[in-house]
Amino acid sequence: MKDILGELEARRAAARQGGGARRIAAQHSKGKLTARERIELLLDEGSFEEFDMFVRHRCTDFGMEADRPAGDGVVTGWGTINGRMVYVFSQDFTVFGGSLSETHAQKICKIMDMAVQNGAPVIGLNDSGGARIQEGVASLAGYAEVFQRNIMASGVVPQISVIMGPCAGGAVYSPAMTDFIFMVRDSSYMFVTGPDVVKTVTNEIVTAEELGGAKTHTTKSSVADGAFEDDVEAMMEVRRLVDFLPASNREKPPVRPFFDDPARVEMSLDTLIPDNPNQPYDMKELILKLADEGDFFEIQEDFAKNIITGFVRLEGSTVGVVANQPMVLAGCLDIDSSRKAARFVRFCDAFEIPILTLVDVPGFLPGTAQEYGGVIKHGAKLLFAYGEATVPKVTVITRKAYGGAYDVMASKHLRGDFNYAWPTAEIAVMGAKGATEILYRSELADKDKIAQRTKEYEDRFANPFVAAEKGFIDEVIMPHSTRRRVARAFASLRGKKLQNPWKKHDNIPL
Repeated sequence: MKDILGELEARRAAARQGGGARRIAAQHSKGKLTARERIELLLDEGSFEEFDMFVRHRCTDFGMEADRPAGDGVVTGWGTINGRMVYVFSQDFTVFGGSLSETHAQKICKIMDMAVQNGAPVIGLNDSGGARIQEGVASLAGYAEVFQRNIMASGVVPQISVIMGPCAGGAVYSPAMTDFIFMVRDSSYMFVTGPDVVKTVTNEIVTAEELGGAKTHTTKSSVADGAFEDDVEAMMEVRRLVDFLPASNREKPPVRPFFDDPARVEMSLDTLIPDNPNQPYDMKELILKLADEGDFFEIQEDFAKNIITGFVRLEGSTVGVVANQPMVLAGCLDIDSSRKAARFVRFCDAFEIPILTLVDVPGFLPGTAQEYGGVIKHGAKLLFAYGEATVPKVTVITRKAYGGAYDVMASKHLRGDFNYAWPTAEIAVMGAKGATEILYRSELADKDKIAQRTKEYEDRFANPFVAAEKGFIDEVIMPHSTRRRVARAFASLRGKKLQNPWKKHDNIPL
């Protein structure tokens, strides 16, 4: 018996070594942790239960039968984050560069199937050179098996991808179908084709960092939702995100103890809106003052900064926040901000996370670049996302809500449950100056008359009361009481039941 136990320990020790001490040292020299070290940081201490530690590849071409390390380049299993179950796979770059083989894919597929069956999030730590060339089409088939599971799991369990090294070719499409993608600065890359292929085909000379680094994907392409300094920060922030998310679409978001009075009054909010209607202010100040303990987990912070998306808690419960940011492009909606917010709203709706919308929007960004880029179709994505969402929706209009953008931003007409406005809100088809120039075109030559007409228009429409008279605004509230009013609104909506008509699925304007 002792011999067998000794052999088991020896085999386990060999499997834990991955590609061996030399390759582990090389991984550390790049400032990267090993696959197992990452899991240790991500999960609660001692909670990891590993699967398939002894799985080996079956390839016999190119002399591969002589090198069959246990585990085949990926560590898979389950554990807990703050006591809540998650499934995890972590690719091991020290074994064949983390490349995906048939058996490597089977290990990932196994835990994804279990995650869907048992209702728990899947977290993928990606550090892979792509498909294992020696296995040819078998490794491509493995990728497709993983892709199919990403699709089936979408909207069923949260899927989080962390790119912690190179991620090229087919390897990028699995993360692309997950709910959140995070990258590590200076050590992770994502591209369909690498710099060498780009140079050969298009004669463009570009570095890996410029082509697919963290800065590119968080600021330009919007592929990634956030970037972190190193592996340690990435693991800590993923733990923080998981705390906001439900385990599956069958469960409500978690409720955690809170030490912040729901009726807390913030007198400073009464002076948040500047007297000059064209002067910007920081909408994040409002978000932080509404949230329990000022805790806000922002999603896509560096992309389309004219709209803010992320998670807060109110009375300990997760709430998704979508807010126009007057500091950037005056808070206009455009192609990028519409896409960013629409995807976030759909995620919240899929996982029963209530949505708080903070509105200060002068309209859609005009111009040929926007029209040629399809702003109509992209703006419709956000409109569609809000309109189909059945979760509790609370909207607060702080200042401007003009034109079609008023409709799009979770208005009463898109089944908003509570639609509040501050006394500073202006709800109209357009600003006073533009409106009077259209309504009184014949008087344009007389500047004094136009100024008087503009003032008349402002007095009549530059307030929330016309909309309130029609019932489109439920209540005009004092800014300092916003946290209390919003918290009470969501509390009253906890039992909300709303179903859309039966359909196989909708056809969102992609």
